[in-house]
Amino acid sequence: MTAAISSAPGVGEHWLEIWLLASLVGAVVGGILVVRESSLRNLRLIGTPLRKFVLCLTPSLFAAVVMTAIDWAAGNLHAIPGTWLLLYGCALISASAATTRMIGLLGGCFAVTGLIALSLPQGLQILMLAIGFGGLHIVFGFVMGRVNHAPEN
Repeated sequence: MTAAISSAPGVGEHWLEIWLLASLVGAVVGGILVVRESSLRNLRLIGTPLRKFVLCLTPSLFAAVVMTAIDWAAGNLHAIPGTWLLLYGCALISASAATTRMIGLLGGCFAVTGLIALSLPQGLQILMLAIGFGGLHIVFGFVMGRVNHAPEN
């Protein structure tokens, strides 16, 4: 949806602001879903598991924020999508140490998508963001949902 909005005529020059807003919405929704899932499964969210997850995820996400600011200030906007995808992938790979191998696999797919995005012309950057943040999250979310909610024999 974000890709469609940011590619619409007349708003294309605001793609970065649109994607930043979408990332905030996604983070809030993701946080709510994590809290909900942990409460449904009676999992302890506060304490060591959350601390490990945050410590694994945060360095790469912080690097993405820094690189976004640097690229934005330098007018290097075409590098931002690939940087986001690559560093988000690195964050997920790191976070898989505190979660599951599936998260690491998702991170690897994001990293590869980011590397591809960095080599493509600017006109394909929004498509790569859609493939990564839209497509990969949907595919892996579906697979993980089926695995985590499969009936036990």
